[in-house]
Amino acid sequence: MAQFEDLDVWRRSSRLCVDIYKGLATCKDYGFRDQITRSCLSIPSNIAEDFERGSDKDSNKFFYYAKGSSGELRTQIYIGIEIGYISKETGISWKNEAEHISKMLSALIKSRSA
Repeated sequence: MAQFEDLDVWRRSSRLCVDIYKGLATCKDYGFRDQITRSCLSIPSNIAEDFERGSDKDSNKFFYYAKGSSGELRTQIYIGIEIGYISKETGISWKNEAEHISKMLSALIKSRSA
């Protein structure tokens, strides 16, 4: 029986979340750090919630929430780079991974809607 932990998109988004938590552990702007970690944590959490619900009524709803959180995260990464909280190299890597996760979610939503 498949579990959400088997989904590559869940594994990748969880790994990105861990990287962001570790990368911003010393950030003294607690508001910024709280907001960006909430959006990154929301991605794998919503993937897991959608997968576990598995009902037609809620079909893909939480995958869409996860996709929205990916856009929110990318925005916060751009801002973090601009204000000097995130190095450009790290930020681009995180942004690219968040973008890839968003594309994976789009494909998952499409496949489950067919």
